[in-house]
Amino acid sequence: MGSDTICRVTWPEALLLFAAGILGGLTGSIAGLASVATYPALLLAGLPPVTANVTNTVALVFNGVGSIWGSRPELSGQAEFLRKILPFAAVGGIAGAVLLLSTPAEGFEKVVPLLLGFAALTILVPVRPTHVAHVASYRRHTTRLILEGAAIFAICVYGGYFGAAAGVLLLALLLRAGGATLPRANAAKNVTLGVANGVAAVIFAVLAPVQWDAVAALGVGCLLGSRLGPIVVRHAPTGPMRAAIGLAGLVLAAKLGWDAYR
Repeated sequence: MGSDTICRVTWPEALLLFAAGILGGLTGSIAGLASVATYPALLLAGLPPVTANVTNTVALVFNGVGSIWGSRPELSGQAEFLRKILPFAAVGGIAGAVLLLSTPAEGFEKVVPLLLGFAALTILVPVRPTHVAHVASYRRHTTRLILEGAAIFAICVYGGYFGAAAGVLLLALLLRAGGATLPRANAAKNVTLGVANGVAAVIFAVLAPVQWDAVAALGVGCLLGSRLGPIVVRHAPTGPMRAAIGLAGLVLAAKLGWDAYR
């Protein structure tokens, strides 16, 4: 990773980042689209791409705090499931951070639009409830856990690496894997991404050119916005909300694909 020059943000830029943080926190805690608002704002504030990326990851720790705080009712009864998947998320976040600090981004960026487009489509397709017999084999359960863990690990590698719309990918997986309702899947997504983002942020804080004044302005906005997001998910109609998340994911996939392949 090349070195980036760090410059202080001005008050107008700090206000821009604060506003972007509120929007990013709100959309991130609802659909995992925080970086769609926050990363471009950091670029507009004059941060070089790598500095903007690592600064964004550190600031989004506040997004994790607010979204988990707001998701507490939906997290009830999910402790056992989260204990099983969070180690995959933590290792994935570490791997993504190391990958960012040691390799160029071009190859990864070309795959992301395809993954995101697929995830958005899976969110748009309704989940049919399935009935699992109580005599399901231990081997089948173990295989499913391994596959889910591998998928969560891969998504969290991307989350630690760059992270734009990693939440859409993860939300689609949680909706399909467990047949959970949108609010409960969203709550589990908030915790999982919070862990992956948090461990990546620790690495960046030590080894990368984080711009801390930008983190402060962006992080406070993220905290406020992300606290409100789970409330919106809790009370909004599930069908329109899923449609909005899926369509937003498709639009972002098209945008990222255009940027990567043009």
